Amino acid sequence: MTSAAAAAVTAESQPRRERPSTLALLLNNRLAAAGLVVLGLVVGAALAAPILPLADPNATDPAHRLAPLFAPAHLLGTDALGRDILSRLIWGTRVSLAVGVSASLIAAVVGSAIGLVAGYAGGRSDQILMRLIDLLMAFPYILLALAIVAILGPGLINALYAIAIVNVPFFARNIRGITVGLARREFIDAARLSGKGPLRILWSEILPNVLPTIVITLSTTVGWMILETAGLSFLGLGAQPPQADLGSMLGDGRKVMFTAPTISLVPGLMIFLIVISINLIGDGIRDALDPRLRSGALARPSFRTAIAEPLDRPTAPLDAAATLDVKGLRTDFRMGPEIYHACGGVDLTIAPGQCLGLVGESGSGKSVTAMSLMGLVPSPPGIVTGGTIGFRGEDLATAKNERIRTLRGSAIAHVFQDPLATLHPLFCVGDQIVEAIRAHQPLSRSEAEGKAEELLTLVRIPNPAERMRALPHELSGGLRQRVSIAMALANDPELIIADEPTTALDVTVQADILRLLDTLRHDRKLAVLFITHDFGVVSEIADRVAVMYAGKIVETGPTTAVLADPAHPYTRMLIDCVPVMGEPERRLDAVRGRPPAVNQLPAGCSFAARCPRVEPDCSTGEIVLDEKRNGLQARCLHPLEPGETLA
Repeated sequence: MTSAAAAAVTAESQPRRERPSTLALLLNNRLAAAGLVVLGLVVGAALAAPILPLADPNATDPAHRLAPLFAPAHLLGTDALGRDILSRLIWGTRVSLAVGVSASLIAAVVGSAIGLVAGYAGGRSDQILMRLIDLLMAFPYILLALAIVAILGPGLINALYAIAIVNVPFFARNIRGITVGLARREFIDAARLSGKGPLRILWSEILPNVLPTIVITLSTTVGWMILETAGLSFLGLGAQPPQADLGSMLGDGRKVMFTAPTISLVPGLMIFLIVISINLIGDGIRDALDPRLRSGALARPSFRTAIAEPLDRPTAPLDAAATLDVKGLRTDFRMGPEIYHACGGVDLTIAPGQCLGLVGESGSGKSVTAMSLMGLVPSPPGIVTGGTIGFRGEDLATAKNERIRTLRGSAIAHVFQDPLATLHPLFCVGDQIVEAIRAHQPLSRSEAEGKAEELLTLVRIPNPAERMRALPHELSGGLRQRVSIAMALANDPELIIADEPTTALDVTVQADILRLLDTLRHDRKLAVLFITHDFGVVSEIADRVAVMYAGKIVETGPTTAVLADPAHPYTRMLIDCVPVMGEPERRLDAVRGRPPAVNQLPAGCSFAARCPRVEPDCSTGEIVLDEKRNGLQARCLHPLEPGETLA
């Protein structure tokens, strides 16, 4: 077996870390974990009621009525009839939980089913079902529950039915609204084209997307239904004597509120603990089930990526002549016990009027690097742990938030990959450009509108005055991307970060966008950081190239030198994947294997397991980025010679 094959086998045989389970994410949420502990103790005590050494909850003892707290044989005292409060509390909690959870499940199942069917079917079915729901919502829910119990008669089961019925509209309305939006999405069209029927689409495609909403609504409703059950029992329409639940205990304590307040305070406190713990657990489950919140972090969106204290700063001085001078930039994602080194010590330099192409496979850390420059990586879980971010000699890593706010959208602009996701769907594109202008310039609205029209003309959008009144979805992909570029140019930036702005466009529109960016950077002396995974695009626009792999720059140099004779095997393999016009017989070999997980980076060269030139020394020590030839720098111990190819 060759050394390369052995390295590949070793990499494949390493145990893989699975994603954290839903339970682990739930327990990582401190508030949800606290709610789970409290509710677990309450439910455990309620379930164990038959085997606990408790007094008979219905046995009266007038001789020991209204005993205080910690009385002999009565830890929580007794009520007006001498019944043990602790025993009645545990048995009453058991009843209240059973009724509240049962009613919530009935309302959730029935209401969610109505909402799913109405939202997906639409038309007459939607109108009929929603008008019936509106009919239920036309009455105050507590009065409707009282009316239902009055018709059916007092009792816990009838109270359960009444509470479930009056809460069906809350589920139906919420789920119907979400389903209407999902039913028109492209993935539902793809499911229809695959041959799935309506019921299967509802079950496998739409239900998983609305499940977090059902869970959080259910968690809120459980606590509310327990309160409603207690309210009906408090009025004598729920639990009937001698049966106890938390509501009836409150009703009994009302008569002696001033002489023995603990009789009411004890069940009231139990209701509070149950409701608050259920709500906390519901929030935690919602976050754990939502794939966009899988980090389990309950924090408001941060203005800026968190900066580690102390920040590991390199000693090399910043180049004040360069527009951008990044040294040793490190950005980690901390998710539970795992640390993902998404950006592991990146060095970048861009001079005024220069375009640097940042190239690499998906997941190599290109976008994280770009977003780290202006603190756009979300925290948590992102955190900048090291490096300097030089902008005209100023270190942005240590700059104040006010300074970062001033630079964003003015001196430094960002063009994202998908303009349909970054443009606001409810505002005209002209209004959005005007907002970007007035955020940094003291112009009147009419002056800003005039400048916005000039910007649309600059990026070659036909009929700019008419297009300013268009919503984003009314424009083609190429026009939307031009609008994004116009917004980036609104305040005459010195640096534009273009994160794969042409990936989703067809080749003709892609060529137009590349020519536009190239013309603008030459005319305005803009520095451009152009992120892509396509060397064909890099050859059209970039002066210099930086190749990124597993969070590190593995090769950098002038574009012509890198494309002609790369020094790093990874760069050579990426170039070999690019088709060449007029060479139909050329073999296009994919880079074998997969990049390593950035939370389990191997020692030495991260590319060693996939490299056909690997040697034993490639897997030991730190490999630095150093000069090779013709202005090329590569992070490789055994670089390619000029003209050398990979066998």
